[in-house]
Amino acid sequence: MQKLFTALLLCSPAFMFSQPVGQFTDHGDVGSPLLAGSTVYRAEDQTYLLTGAGKNMWTNLDQFQFAWKKIKGDFIIQATVQFLGAGKAGHRKIGIMARDKLTKDSRYVDGAVHGGLPLLTSLQYRASDGDTTGQLILSSYHPTNILLERSGNTFSFSAATPGEEYKTVTKEMLLNDEVYAGIFICSHVEDTREQAIFGNVRIIIPAAADFKPYHDYIGSHLEVMDVSTGLRRVLHSAPNSLQAPNWTPDNKYLIYSEEGLLHRYEIRTGSIETIPTGFAKDNNNDHVLSFDGKMLGISNYMGAHKSTVLLLPVSGSDHPQAMTWDTSGDSYLHGFSPDGKKMIFTGERNHQWDIFSIDIATRKETNLTQTTTLDDGPEYTPDGRHIYFNSVRSGTMKIWRMRPDGSEPEQVTFDQYNDWFPHISPDGKWILYESFPKDIDPTSHPFYKKIYLRLMPASGGVPRTIAYIYGGQGTINVPSWSPDSKHIAFISNSKM
Repeated sequence: MQKLFTALLLCSPAFMFSQPVGQFTDHGDVGSPLLAGSTVYRAEDQTYLLTGAGKNMWTNLDQFQFAWKKIKGDFIIQATVQFLGAGKAGHRKIGIMARDKLTKDSRYVDGAVHGGLPLLTSLQYRASDGDTTGQLILSSYHPTNILLERSGNTFSFSAATPGEEYKTVTKEMLLNDEVYAGIFICSHVEDTREQAIFGNVRIIIPAAADFKPYHDYIGSHLEVMDVSTGLRRVLHSAPNSLQAPNWTPDNKYLIYSEEGLLHRYEIRTGSIETIPTGFAKDNNNDHVLSFDGKMLGISNYMGAHKSTVLLLPVSGSDHPQAMTWDTSGDSYLHGFSPDGKKMIFTGERNHQWDIFSIDIATRKETNLTQTTTLDDGPEYTPDGRHIYFNSVRSGTMKIWRMRPDGSEPEQVTFDQYNDWFPHISPDGKWILYESFPKDIDPTSHPFYKKIYLRLMPASGGVPRTIAYIYGGQGTINVPSWSPDSKHIAFISNSKM
């Protein structure tokens, strides 16, 4: 990723002001530093280059470069950060801030990463105008992923080094209901400018605390991420609920669900078209492509609002073929067998949720799991030797795998999180899944949480966190790898 940042530095003018800049309303220097700073937004990779000087951000004087927007109420701002160059002062700092005013001694809270002091990552705060700054040190060694969250008068700063989970400190602080919030840089040396790259910047307005799941929805971002670098790009945003993108094997489209219909996003042009599904206009987010990309399986609510598995060509059809119409319980599709002869789904039969396969030619169902606890999210490996799924049979929702006939079940993940929806990369080397916090109901898969996307070798090993997402239900319910196994697609959320 360093090569990208170096190229960005060389291509960007040293001082360029634009209003607004990217997601921010404005930018400029606070506290009149000796040397002017700048903020440059690069639309092609959605990163920000911040240049700034400034004597300090401490005591009762702040001098720094700030890209900001006014935000009222609760928010989450997250970013991936990296200094450019060795730097002059160990106390040079970058981070995310919320402050009442743009004056040099305003009340504020920030999450700061210091450039030359590896153990100084902290939540800094000034409790009243003109007061001395205080801090809560966070034990995170040169973190690259940071997040500042406001919930009422509670401010939380989280940071993580590559591959790890967040560590968090919290401070109760009285700030205005509407604050200036954004990203900053301070060189800590009056006659020196420092530079840093902020990538994956997301300004998130979370769902209301009393929102009703499956009734109250907030907006959505359709995103893709380079797995090796962690760089994310928002391709499309909407004020309503988009869910569960598939990546087509020809590398041309992403297919996602929106308000009961399926849409095809063309990656090259950004154009969007609705996929015809005939009578099936109440589709949920469980839609899957066959391995050869020719067929599309969907789950649609029919009859007494029962989810039913349907089959149609990937181009769409006015007459999709019902596969589980005669069953009495819900059926939620999750995959095809590599040879295209079977589909696999989570089904409710006799008041119990199990994993089933169904022969496409005969529509004969085979029950593969017969536990009293929830089994969900099944997916074949590309070689057809295993089916991965998530199960709560051990008490916490974890990733499991079994043979295609349901034999030899074995647990794959073991930590304290609740893990859902394993997706195997097309080259068979990696398992992508999402992890929810440990304080949720393990049988639930809720909307609008701070979750992790995690990656582990298919051969076994320690999982690592590759993305920090505000999302959950609808983020990666379906297979979402690019055909070259280098990128993933997913949905993140924010009120818009």
